[in-house]
Amino acid sequence: MSNAIDDTRRLLSLVAYLRERPGTQLDDVARAFGLPVSQVEADLGTLHMCGTSFMADDLLEPHVDFEGRVFLDNADAPVRPVRLAPHEALALLVALRALAGLSGLRERDKVALGRVTAKLEDAAGEAARAAEGVTVEFEGDDAAQESAFATMDRAVSEKRRLRLRYYVPRRDEITEREVDPIRLVLVDGHTYLVAWCRQAEGRRLFRLDRVAEAVLLDEASEPQPIEPLDLADGFAPTAADGIEVVLELGPGGRWVTEYYRYDKVEELADGGLRLTLRTPDPAGIRRLALRLGGHGRVISPPELVDDVRRTASAALAAYAE
Repeated sequence: MSNAIDDTRRLLSLVAYLRERPGTQLDDVARAFGLPVSQVEADLGTLHMCGTSFMADDLLEPHVDFEGRVFLDNADAPVRPVRLAPHEALALLVALRALAGLSGLRERDKVALGRVTAKLEDAAGEAARAAEGVTVEFEGDDAAQESAFATMDRAVSEKRRLRLRYYVPRRDEITEREVDPIRLVLVDGHTYLVAWCRQAEGRRLFRLDRVAEAVLLDEASEPQPIEPLDLADGFAPTAADGIEVVLELGPGGRWVTEYYRYDKVEELADGGLRLTLRTPDPAGIRRLALRLGGHGRVISPPELVDDVRRTASAALAAYAE
């Protein structure tokens, strides 16, 4: 079952495909995307309503001719440069200057940030002057993450081994391990270090905000040869990295499928869903269950069911007091 995120990603890919290959046969388009022809036709109908505004000149114009060839007219409209609003330019400039001030940033990255900032200042006008009066300081956890990021970035660039103290949510403990860094990636809004874990003898992803300490070692990094990790659609934790959770959602909880990755979904008679997913963060599922209230509940594993029940009871007791 697809969700809004999957549908949006597919439609954007379809636009890019048709812009580069005008006149492709409808059957070939369907084959390229691994979809039935009926789905491609439905997607083309959706694209008729897409654009930078609802003005006729700003909407995409897909059509199939008598020979079954697909064309996408007015396809350049969505990719025309869009001017930033003053508050958007201000926020972006403040973020760029904060990023440039991070310790451990490589010189070439500082130069690149300086060029981007200068171009944005020229285009932003008054907003650029307003941004000069705004500063960002990192404290507490942010400072610790900044230091860990700089250390991990240096380990990747210099091909050196790392010693990590890392928090594992499912066991609620800090572990120590040595890893051979491969690269840093941004997935679903979080920074991860992809590395070969010498204790587990396998590839692991370490989330930045769970790294308690990162120490750069003098030993050379020697990650084992492994298949490249495709993170275009995020990543699903393996059985070793997470627990299997089953949720039952009422009709008012169906929105969960739009924001959480899942392995299996079943329709229920009342219009709800039974959802099976894996997560390395049981606490996140507990928070989700409390947020759902009467619109959903955890079915398994039993220990998580008990945890949610205890937390909910404690919260209700606090309200009574």
